[in-house]
Amino acid sequence: MEEWTPSESLRKHMLSVEAAVVAYAAKYGEDEETWAVAALLHDFDYERHPNPDRGRDGHPWVGVRELEERGYPRLVLDAILGHADYTGVARESLLAKVLFACDELTGLVTAAVLVRPDRDVRNLTLSSLKKKLKDKAFARGVNRDDVRQGAAELGVDLDEHMGFVLAAMQARAAELGLDGSPST
Repeated sequence: MEEWTPSESLRKHMLSVEAAVVAYAAKYGEDEETWAVAALLHDFDYERHPNPDRGRDGHPWVGVRELEERGYPRLVLDAILGHADYTGVARESLLAKVLFACDELTGLVTAAVLVRPDRDVRNLTLSSLKKKLKDKAFARGVNRDDVRQGAAELGVDLDEHMGFVLAAMQARAAELGLDGSPST
């Protein structure tokens, strides 16, 4: 991740997704290490190959080919491909569904924290986050349809999912740079 991703903000995004995905792995009794790897690497090729035309010579195809050459398991590769709808790769595994469900939502949580005066995720409430989700002018880059679809594919209530992801990120606030410290 660090080798391919110079942007601190993209690294923090991948760490945020990892926090949420690992929390779900624990909840479902899944392999936390494998799930962490998928989350940490899901966007590692994005800066080198942003893929504006959504072809196979860009994100996430390039990254998945690199990971495949390095021997990463098919479960991880398919989950990474599945997090981008335009790849056409179905989200069949629970890991793939969780990764997709957490990706956009962690971006919304981060954006909601960064506009707070205290910049501390531990003080963000679910009701405030729900308001941000409804406000289409806020964090326009966050695909609200993906947030809703992710929860639906997981078969969980949207509010429950949002609360779960928020709690996972709150538990790792300092690591994510969302603890209100001056560096955030």
